Amino acid sequence: MQPDHVRIFDTTLRDGEQSPGATMTSSEKLEVAKTLSRLGVDIIEAGFAAASPDDLRAVKTIAEAVGVTGVEGRPSSEPPTICSLARAHQPDIEKAAEAIVPAKHGRIHTFLATSPIHREHKLRMSRDQVLAKISEMVAFARSFCDDIEFSPEDAGRTEMDFLYEALQAAIEAGASTLNIPDTVGYTIPEEFGGRIAMLRENVPGIEKAVISVHCHNDLGLAVANSLSAVQHGARQVEVAINGIGERAGNASLEEVVMALRVRRDLYGIETRVDTTQLTRASRLVSKVTGMVVQPNKAIVGANAFAHEAGIHQDGMLKHEETYEIMRPETVGAGKTLLVLGKHSGRHAFANRLVELGYPVSGDGLDKAFARFKKLADKKKIITDADLLALVSDELYQPKEFWRLDAIQVGCGTGMPTATVKLTGPDGVTQTAAEVGTGPVDAVYKAIQSLVHVPATLLEYTVQSVTEGIDALGEVSVRVAPDEHGDAEPDKINPQYEHSRARVFHGHGAHTDVIVASAKAYLAAINRILAIREAKQPESKAAGSAA
Repeated sequence: MQPDHVRIFDTTLRDGEQSPGATMTSSEKLEVAKTLSRLGVDIIEAGFAAASPDDLRAVKTIAEAVGVTGVEGRPSSEPPTICSLARAHQPDIEKAAEAIVPAKHGRIHTFLATSPIHREHKLRMSRDQVLAKISEMVAFARSFCDDIEFSPEDAGRTEMDFLYEALQAAIEAGASTLNIPDTVGYTIPEEFGGRIAMLRENVPGIEKAVISVHCHNDLGLAVANSLSAVQHGARQVEVAINGIGERAGNASLEEVVMALRVRRDLYGIETRVDTTQLTRASRLVSKVTGMVVQPNKAIVGANAFAHEAGIHQDGMLKHEETYEIMRPETVGAGKTLLVLGKHSGRHAFANRLVELGYPVSGDGLDKAFARFKKLADKKKIITDADLLALVSDELYQPKEFWRLDAIQVGCGTGMPTATVKLTGPDGVTQTAAEVGTGPVDAVYKAIQSLVHVPATLLEYTVQSVTEGIDALGEVSVRVAPDEHGDAEPDKINPQYEHSRARVFHGHGAHTDVIVASAKAYLAAINRILAIREAKQPESKAAGSAA
């Protein structure tokens, strides 16, 4: 690796997916992986293969589809390294090794906690036992794969003398990447960067390995800590699109990459990321996880390049660099140049989707174009933002067990009512009417009376895609199944290994926000049913084995 190059290790599909409600389907994971490859990331942590059979399949599918030859549009001719996380347990490592087999460049990332609080309360292991386990499990992983990454979990709170010993043990056992995680977001930049410097000075053989960092954002310092680590010699940064991840999230990929690019004069470091793909990647991850990007989010937020103050506008008109340190087109946030409307043809529509990074063909194009025509009948001008919302709503919805056919609402100061017509899994169309505290509440009650999947609405968000009274509205919801059978523990959490009820998200877009609300709620219900369906074969197999 070049000394002036920092590897970008993306963990959106692993740590990012552990965010409550951010669970993705296998097809969504694959689409995100392809986007990450086009973005130019060096390593994709595709999942935690031992978490479930579905996770193992997802990692293997990504290794086959993205890790063999990469994807068209990738900045590098080499495909990204496909990585799977594994606890320091033989069965986990074996699953990880199985999942990455198809990839041209595969990596096993194993970890074990090293801080006093984790050793005492979680592992109940002594220092010597931890060191022995590191040596044993890294060597075991090395027997499957040449590229091994080791992380001393909670390194930010680990005694430095013991951290030296743990990393030395990992190097001697065959680790080629040493990742230093600030697992609970405890450190501050000067402290964290100093730790990296001390590791470089005091760990024998560390020059043989790449130093990596994985910073959490509990104190809002994940990006700052990561950049401080780079200044002190780290040459791999673990990040996630939009900064999603456990609790307050991870270091944001787009912020780390653009900080290194804009302040190249200070860091002298390059990445291989195609920054013009950042906005598209951000929007995709937001859609498939249901996690809305706040307007003032750096780099990819809606207001990132907006100027309202008069003095700012005056400065921008005189010279762009007065108030912008980067151009919006640098991160793929440029304004639309091609205006589409109801007279636009299929070819122009398909071509614009390709330009926006959403190549659609066949049946998918037919459905998207039909929705475009319906939207164009209601709006005079279709913007890029409308197109992105439309195609995302079409492509990234879960399997339709229940489909919305029609909806009618009555609201005001009286009794808000809603009538919905749905087609069920058996192909039978049913109608129900309910009264609620408002039109959305009435719609959701009517849907529940038909689908019979009791769930609690945890979050409801509605936003306008574009300006104007004819704007396309986007609705995102998060729901939690009420039934005990559905409130199952979430996928294994490799950091804390505690149980938690699953949260499901749904997304809908329409010029009528009530219709968008119904679509979003049905999408969440369909995700719950999809999980049930996926578990049935596993349950039958377990019963047969018994």
